[in-house]
Amino acid sequence: MPGLQLKGADLSPRQKDLEPIELASRDELAALQLERLKRTLNHAYRNVAHYKAKFDRAGVHPDDLKTLNDLKKFPFTTKDDLRQNYPFGMFAIPRDQVIRVHASSGTTGKATVVGYSRDDLDTWAAVMARSLRAAGCRPGMLAQNSYGYGLFTGGLGFHYGAERLGMAVVPLSGGMTERQVALMSDFRPDVIFVTPSYLLAILDEFRRQGIDPRKSSLKIAMCGAEPWTNAMRAEIEEAFDLHAIDNYGLSEVVGPGVSCECLESKDGCTIWEDHFYPEVIDPATGEVLPDGQHGELVFTTLTKQAMPVVRYRTRDLSRLLPGTARSMRRMEKVIGRSDDMMIVRGVNVFPSQIEEIILKDGRLAPHFVIELRKVERLDDITVVIEARPDLSDGGYDACDRDLAGRIKGLIGVTASVRTVKPGAVERSLGKAKRVIDLRGKH
Repeated sequence: MPGLQLKGADLSPRQKDLEPIELASRDELAALQLERLKRTLNHAYRNVAHYKAKFDRAGVHPDDLKTLNDLKKFPFTTKDDLRQNYPFGMFAIPRDQVIRVHASSGTTGKATVVGYSRDDLDTWAAVMARSLRAAGCRPGMLAQNSYGYGLFTGGLGFHYGAERLGMAVVPLSGGMTERQVALMSDFRPDVIFVTPSYLLAILDEFRRQGIDPRKSSLKIAMCGAEPWTNAMRAEIEEAFDLHAIDNYGLSEVVGPGVSCECLESKDGCTIWEDHFYPEVIDPATGEVLPDGQHGELVFTTLTKQAMPVVRYRTRDLSRLLPGTARSMRRMEKVIGRSDDMMIVRGVNVFPSQIEEIILKDGRLAPHFVIELRKVERLDDITVVIEARPDLSDGGYDACDRDLAGRIKGLIGVTASVRTVKPGAVERSLGKAKRVIDLRGKH
């Protein structure tokens, strides 16, 4: 931040390595955010027909933004808006100035497309390098990148951020689990970039090969791309004897690099607020909620050129918290998505709630799916959960009863439970699919 000075004598040795903006005062940060937010709104209004039409319909103009609080006057952007403008209708610069295009899988509808200018890619690499440094990564470390490369932003986002920081990267991508373990044993990487569910599949392969995962070279696992609980973090850290760090991003905003946990605190992801302005809203009413209250995360980009997004509804449920290791605010670990929430006989149920209960039972492995069916016009769930290898067949019925009882007692919903043999639940090579919707199927 221009003109921002920090007194070196007042900083810890670790803080002296930080960018000045990471320790800026809230007033300094707010001034920068307001300046950049005004620029973003004007850029979107002038160059994206969708935003001009939407602002005009809402009766707002970029000049109406006088304070950060005025942002709530502007309309939201949703995934449907992006799909309706497929493929390049949301771009704010000429297509021939866009030098990278990513897209979602489009499994639930038309894909959402994201474009990047050269400066956007530079910013993305910079926030990813900042995230990796916050997580404890350092120049010279070797990283095994087990996120998917291609249209998905994960693999390339981590790759370029690591290289920007000065790390060496093994671009392995997801899958080939036996090879993941083989190269880990041969190359001795310090860090792995991976979804937490796939890291558990890698853990299974270590054990299948009779290799002690605690003797691996890994010191840090950069886990993200899906909701995961602190109970799963504890499982991973204990199994591998490493630090499992949460990081958060989404392709519509930039990709990974929106926020990341700091190694010294591991208390929620610090949002890089100089590039991404966060809000939390009531998902039903759209009302902006005060910091500390749970709701749906909303982001506005502050520096993107090719495809700025204004008040993008992420559907991720979290809350904003004060900064700790950095002056920027944190987001609590995502507890689920508003569109993943199941309403079972009037009770709101998230897969993360069931995961947390499962991981407290030493007889059960962290591999499960939830089957959702319609029974007599009401939604009904069955939890299919793997037993650990040392559980005898005779213990499966007791697991079924115990887990069903705990789900009923802690969540308040009646669930069927089916404990199955190790390996029976299909492994994910990327984001875990926890809910299988069988409603309407015979």
